[in-house]
Amino acid sequence: MRHVIALDVGGTGMKAALAGADGSLLYEERRPTRRERGTDAVVAAILGFAEELRGLGEQRYGEPAAAAGVAVPGVVNAATGTAVYSANLGWRDLPLRDLLSARLAGVPVALGHDVRTGGLAEGRVGAGRGADRFLFVALGTGIAGAIGIEGRVEPGAHGSAGEIGHIVIRPDGPLCDCGQRGCLERLASAAAVSRAWAAASGDPDADAAGCARAVAAGDPRARAVWDDTVDALAAGLVTGLSLLDPDVLILGGGLAEAGDTLFTPLRAAVERRVTFQPLPDLVPAALGDSAGCIGAGLLAWDLLAPHGEATADPARPAAPAPRTARGRSDEGHHDTPEVTA
Repeated sequence: MRHVIALDVGGTGMKAALAGADGSLLYEERRPTRRERGTDAVVAAILGFAEELRGLGEQRYGEPAAAAGVAVPGVVNAATGTAVYSANLGWRDLPLRDLLSARLAGVPVALGHDVRTGGLAEGRVGAGRGADRFLFVALGTGIAGAIGIEGRVEPGAHGSAGEIGHIVIRPDGPLCDCGQRGCLERLASAAAVSRAWAAASGDPDADAAGCARAVAAGDPRARAVWDDTVDALAAGLVTGLSLLDPDVLILGGGLAEAGDTLFTPLRAAVERRVTFQPLPDLVPAALGDSAGCIGAGLLAWDLLAPHGEATADPARPAAPAPRTARGRSDEGHHDTPEVTA
């Protein structure tokens, strides 16, 4: 059976899969990156994991993987196959594509940025399935995005397209690690909510999940933090709508797990802010933490598609519920907020 290897490398763990021609994940496994042992150990773990998957695929399906896809964090140059920089994993200018291809007996390998790869999966086969243009925004410790155009994700001229987290929302706001003040991710990420709620509640261990629960319970302090977050996030998203005019706006990451506690006021805030901009569907991501692996598999299959055409939609997962014209979905929201950073 023809299949590909898919790897999603995170700061602390790796998810890997063998993906079939229909896009389904035939086999899945997770392992730690072991970054505490240093960069060389991380790279060795990635290469070894991929090699084991190649052997497993050959044993189970009678042939080795036809290609591989890998998604990594940090700065990525997909064209050269270089993992340019990752603060968490400690590498600089790592020729990861070539290293993986050599370990996998020369098969073609695609390298992608983790958020853009997850966004590719959400846009092509998840919450944005069927949309010609989509914007995927991941609300985690930081905020990053993926711009989808006709089934593909736009990397930009230098591999940094979609960095919506560094749109300046409040020029007099807090200093961001990028050097600017008032960036969206300093005001509306899960980490930002955790900081603000810890200050408002007086509990240094308070986090975004606790804030979401307190909002649902009617705590006025939490509501003030949440309203400020929603206002900042709406401002950033409307800037994205003005630039990109997507059919669908998909929100994923830990903060989006708050479900209707986030989506109900956010839809209203976005609608209040738009003027000439068409209002897209605003929906939660559908694939959870499998998105990176599914996207890496799609990248691998795209290498094998004729004339660079995008691969067909996988049979799994199922298409999301139909959405209304005003950006609501009748399904897919969590009633109980469970937010992760």
